[in-house]
Amino acid sequence: MRRLVTIILFLFVLTAPAAADEVRPGFLELKATDGDVYSAKWKVPMKGGKVLSMKPVLPESCSERTLPSSTQAGGAMITRWSVICAKGLAGEQIRIDGLEKTMTDVLVRVVHPDGVTQMVRLTPGDTSFEVAAETSSYDVIRVYTGLGIEHILLGVDHLLFVFALLLIVKGWRRLVGTITAFTLAHSITLAAATLGYVHVPQAPVEAVIALSILFLATEIIHGLRGRVGLAGRFPWLVAFIFGLLHGFGFAGALAEIGLPEHSIPLALLFFNVGVELGQLMFVAAVVSAGWALRKLAPQKSLRWSEIAASYAIGGIAAYWLIERTYSFWIF
Repeated sequence: MRRLVTIILFLFVLTAPAAADEVRPGFLELKATDGDVYSAKWKVPMKGGKVLSMKPVLPESCSERTLPSSTQAGGAMITRWSVICAKGLAGEQIRIDGLEKTMTDVLVRVVHPDGVTQMVRLTPGDTSFEVAAETSSYDVIRVYTGLGIEHILLGVDHLLFVFALLLIVKGWRRLVGTITAFTLAHSITLAAATLGYVHVPQAPVEAVIALSILFLATEIIHGLRGRVGLAGRFPWLVAFIFGLLHGFGFAGALAEIGLPEHSIPLALLFFNVGVELGQLMFVAAVVSAGWALRKLAPQKSLRWSEIAASYAIGGIAAYWLIERTYSFWIF
């Protein structure tokens, strides 16, 4: 049992980042600029230096006004051009060719001449949609809640931080208080950064997030050796302080997607709701697995599993810290 738990933990930590690369969403924006002229932005994820093989197909009534221009940034290829759509886009079909052969999604944002924004999320099983003449708040709620859930469940660094907290915190009351503090903190900085009240460079934030995970890993080891540290005594305080940093990380991901111009508060609120729902799903899964292991495994095996998990978390966090610091310190 001890060996099995250890293997599962290492496989989770080592394979999750690779899986996250594949499922990063694509993004297509069509924004009316002058009557029937639309600016187009197409962002497609890259994997192993290669662009995922998918492309947007616009209605036949649309023709290129300017030639596409591509740049590479943040692990994605971004292409910009403009089109003239003689019939407009309302009632027309847009699809993403090649999406059905991937494991990712594509978020599409259409901004009509009157400023009304339609948000659609396409998947490998649903690769096209009809542009609506009118949109509702429900579209924004549905899309941004889903994006929030996806971001936290695919954000391995955020999940490792929460997982480390769960290994430290003992008792339901302390656990609820700690998760609440983490939620409150990252909600504050997510809103402040997204609305433009605070500007923090993303690369250093990602490095400090890795440092926060490394700190918790060392706290777990100290606790197992009988030396209860700051996180063991005041987990809510540690969760709140580092939660502020994680909120900036969430804001960076949301900045890549963008917010609908006329529904910013609603989109921000439900992106955060999605993050919280995903976080609660993860906490429930970990707590349930821990309860099952305590029933099935000897106490000694559980202790060794905690030690193995701590060193696995700490090793990955140390690697991320070096990699992320190097990326902005050198370049």
